[in-house]
Amino acid sequence: MRSATFPPIRVEPEVRAEVEAVLREGESLTQFIEEAVVATAAWRRVQAEFVNRGEAAIGRWKREGGGSTVDEVMAGLQGRLDEAKRRAAQRRAR
Repeated sequence: MRSATFPPIRVEPEVRAEVEAVLREGESLTQFIEEAVVATAAWRRVQAEFVNRGEAAIGRWKREGGGSTVDEVMAGLQGRLDEAKRRAAQRRAR
């Protein structure tokens, strides 16, 4: 399979110098750019999948009549906190 090339990019001399300053021993500017492009593409794919899963979850939530209200969630959390404090107090009393 033949390799393809990315279009050349223009950057300020300071940017090039900054990038060249962080190259590892034996690493070329081309290798650095390729790694950055591949990593960024993978990150964007992960972000898009995350958003898609979130939107699907919101859709299911709406179709199923919604979930809990903020007050219900907060009450549940407060109950868990109160119970944990009660158990901790019992352990200290022993």
